[in-house]
Amino acid sequence: MTSRKSTSNSPHDAPLTFEYDGADRARRVKQSLRPEVDDIDGDRTRVSVTRTGRTVDIAVEAEDLVALRAGLNTWLTLVSVAESVGCPGA
Repeated sequence: MTSRKSTSNSPHDAPLTFEYDGADRARRVKQSLRPEVDDIDGDRTRVSVTRTGRTVDIAVEAEDLVALRAGLNTWLTLVSVAESVGCPGA
């Protein structure tokens, strides 16, 4: 996982990048996360999930630091589950 500078307009944000061994694995992780994007977004946080080749990018944006921390905890956990359950060999 790496971090990149964000161009978000939210007061607080955290861009996360996950690189995988292959594009197929990255695709499976993104597909596992996709249903959660609309279900988890709240009044104080927003998230986007994109994939380019072997890389999955997650941008968590929040109105305050407490919401950002909660959002990061949620999405890091979801990625961990997607990697271990949806992608054998993690």
